[in-house]
Amino acid sequence: MAMAPGEAPEVLDPPSRRTRIRAILDGGKAQAGRRVVVGGWVRAGREQGHGAPDPFAFLDVNDGSCQGNLQLFVKGAVFRIRSELSFATEKYFREEGFLHVHTPILTTSDCEGAGEMFQVTTLFSQAQKLEAELKENPAPTQADVDAAKNVAKEKGDTVTQLKSAQATKQEISTAISDLKKAKQDVLTMEERSKLKPGIPRREDGSVAFEKDFFKCPAYLTVSGQLHLETLACALGDVYTLGPTFRAEHSHTSRHLAEFWMVEAEFAFANLQDDMNYAESYVQYLCKWLLDHCQEEIEFMVKSHDKDAMERLKLVSSTPFEHISYTKAVEILKDADRKFDNKVEWGIDLASEHERYLTEVVFKKPVIVFNYPKGIKAFYMRLNDDEKRVAAMDVLVPKVGELIGGSQREERLDVLEQRILDAGLPLERYDKYMDLRRYGSVRHSGFGMGLERMILFATGLDNIKDVIAFPRYPGRADL
Repeated sequence: MAMAPGEAPEVLDPPSRRTRIRAILDGGKAQAGRRVVVGGWVRAGREQGHGAPDPFAFLDVNDGSCQGNLQLFVKGAVFRIRSELSFATEKYFREEGFLHVHTPILTTSDCEGAGEMFQVTTLFSQAQKLEAELKENPAPTQADVDAAKNVAKEKGDTVTQLKSAQATKQEISTAISDLKKAKQDVLTMEERSKLKPGIPRREDGSVAFEKDFFKCPAYLTVSGQLHLETLACALGDVYTLGPTFRAEHSHTSRHLAEFWMVEAEFAFANLQDDMNYAESYVQYLCKWLLDHCQEEIEFMVKSHDKDAMERLKLVSSTPFEHISYTKAVEILKDADRKFDNKVEWGIDLASEHERYLTEVVFKKPVIVFNYPKGIKAFYMRLNDDEKRVAAMDVLVPKVGELIGGSQREERLDVLEQRILDAGLPLERYDKYMDLRRYGSVRHSGFGMGLERMILFATGLDNIKDVIAFPRYPGRADL
């Protein structure tokens, strides 16, 4: 239809090109990295702030195309706090004269001795590849191998006959070449006849890890500490910030399968030095947030935890209480409240015990030291009473344990026995024991889970809310 003079053409909005949620979910990993437009209804959500300039939430969206929901992640203040804590960590240790080092993610040792580790192997992919290959090209039977041997024998007889008949050099050379090929075919067929689908195993039925990529069992690291000790004994004071992994089947608000650890190790240092560094570091982080994340902390106060700001001020300016594990147990036994977990000497303090000490008894951070050896790792230095170890935990309000550390065992004979007592194989820790075998120094260190520090700073309740892509049993998307 012709337009009237002076009439502007009508312009329509472009099509929405909406992608249905069913298509996204069906596409799986193939959808990773794509920018899509979806339309739907928010069926559920966990919102950590409302009306603030930068809220943080998880939203479950459904558009009716399927039963499944698409989870949307809306990030905000908590991730700026995380960024600042990472930067403050780098700044603190640089100011203290530490070197930043990088420790392996792949390891053959279990630092904690707990056995809850993710194993890294190529045996499964190798087995799948072999199964597909055998399906397309089945392994030769014994009859096939015997037939190939007969061919090789015939080729050998031909060579003998040609030599006896004084055949030409060219004829003999060609026959020998055919014989070599026949023999190689026999070797190849014999090797392929041994191929069996599935994971390779030894005669005793155990897994043949010598056929794996690293020729031995390998795992995702639970801690970089053993590597840090090696570097500390050469460089003095070192630290690292990196991912660590625990294969615990736990769905609590305090556990992740993948999380980030700040770990520090320092030479010529005892347990008291360890506690001093840990206290100084935590106070530095709290001061840094107060100076550089005022807006974000105020947001957390308004939206989630009214005590977040005051908690940071308290910890940043108050000397920590230092008490022995034995004293802590005595205090808990005399408490005028009933705990869900029974209190007795030798137990690992539960979160309710730790928070009672920090929030009710002392009303400030507490460092508990000299724990029973039975509840601590093999590398912690055994005290003279042979019942306790030179270990310490930093406990803070809201979270409980924030930092764990110890003076390390530098005596070779004691360390060997502790490894054996933990039920671990000595050969796996041979290089670690070399630090003691060829001369050692007194050294100490600690580790802090970055996500726990964020929980403490923000007042959030679930550790899954302070990391962008939480990994836990049943969940490792993207």
